Amino acid sequence: MLAAEMVRRGAERFATRTAVVFGDERLSFDEVNDAANRLASALLARGLVKGDQVALLLGNGLWSVPLDFACLKAGLVRVPLNARLSLLEHERMLVETGARWLIFGPELAEVAASLGASVPGLVGLGLGSASDRGDDLLADAASADARDPMVELSPDDPMLVLYTSGTTGTLKAAVHTQGSYAAIAANILTNLVSPGRDSVMLHAASLIHASGTFVLPYWLRGATTAILERFEPTEFFNAIARHRVTEVNLVPTMLAMLFASGAAQGADVSSLRTVIYGASPMPRPVLERAIDEWGPIFAQYYGQTEAPLCISVLDRDDHRDPSLWGSCGHPSVEADVRLVTEDGRVAGVGEIGELQVRAPFVMAGYFRADELNAATWDDGWLRTRDMARRDERGYLYLVDRRSDMIVTGGYNVYPREVEDVLLTHAAVAECAVVAAPDPTWVEAVVAYVVFGPGQSASEDELRAFVRERLAGYKVPKRVTVLAEIPKSAVGKVLRRALRDPLWADS
Repeated sequence: MLAAEMVRRGAERFATRTAVVFGDERLSFDEVNDAANRLASALLARGLVKGDQVALLLGNGLWSVPLDFACLKAGLVRVPLNARLSLLEHERMLVETGARWLIFGPELAEVAASLGASVPGLVGLGLGSASDRGDDLLADAASADARDPMVELSPDDPMLVLYTSGTTGTLKAAVHTQGSYAAIAANILTNLVSPGRDSVMLHAASLIHASGTFVLPYWLRGATTAILERFEPTEFFNAIARHRVTEVNLVPTMLAMLFASGAAQGADVSSLRTVIYGASPMPRPVLERAIDEWGPIFAQYYGQTEAPLCISVLDRDDHRDPSLWGSCGHPSVEADVRLVTEDGRVAGVGEIGELQVRAPFVMAGYFRADELNAATWDDGWLRTRDMARRDERGYLYLVDRRSDMIVTGGYNVYPREVEDVLLTHAAVAECAVVAAPDPTWVEAVVAYVVFGPGQSASEDELRAFVRERLAGYKVPKRVTVLAEIPKSAVGKVLRRALRDPLWADS
């Protein structure tokens, strides 16, 4: 199956139903499909051809979905640029991918102008307004051919080059194809959520990452995609009530912000059926509060940019059992999963090993990175670099990233284990644990914490708290209080931002 063909099938079946909502504006399935056809025709008329890379510098908006569908139909390869990254990072992405076209939103016209000045040959196209750096693509589309361009496509044709820094700080680009992206949609529908025609998913996170993968599954079921320009707690709850939202997708940081802001108090969430979360570990106190206030309507996915969305799922029924809240669930039905130990064995029950996966939704590979690809694949298995264990019931538990493991005095310490303990302390709202150089132990465990409003605790108190619950070598040698923990553009804790300065002079 092709992702582009999924777009056609949804449009044909649900023509007059509401497909996209943004503020007071609505687009039906027919209108989205018509706009996608016109945008595709406008791009092809400018000389773009199947396989060309097109960079997108856009926030969430009304035209996000039609433009994505246009690229699918035209056989173009999207290269999303995260507006939160630096100009130098954007320049590198454009140069590495060879993208000659940049489609930008009006609010990012200045950034687009800077990129146009620094990247030779880059052609800019505004999405909704013209500028000195490019014409208005929407104006082009208004007079373009409304027929589907019907570009000849195959499942192996690339359609997305998505950069991910993960937590390593090294930008790398995962390539997804028409086939793998169709498999992602099927994977979500089979394992995570089953929307109906009355379903409405609210998108407050950027559509260029995990949130955007839900659009096509909902499209296939005749459901509605409601889009917010940005995440803001009060606006988020207002949108749930206004649009009778049935599902939301949040990273744990966003869920914590909803409760910390006070906006959750008295909010109307009666329409919600499922709250989906993933992308980073969920602090247990946050999940406990959320389930206590909203009920067991939560579902967790574990995946990566390289293998979205669901390598494994902890579904709603699993969330009724508190003993499973630390698990990332069972492997999805399409995924072969194995855990491989340091000596190359398949790990047994309770043993820690690197999680590896084979599945139709796995990326084709990293873009123009032969050496990295060779290190990433193990005889057809994708190496996730995540360490995990499996219990006797088959549930998976992520331990940590291989690169984040601390070896102190010859003992392995997984930062997440220490973080999970610190997060159960009443004063701690956020934390991160990293390795610091140590003349005796080579590496020492150190912790950074953020206190909740009006909360505090001494370093000795926090270290004693951990010592009561973990082995002595896992107790932080020191605890530093911060105003905030550094995070990536998608809300993942950046341990490297804390760890690297500690090792700079080592």
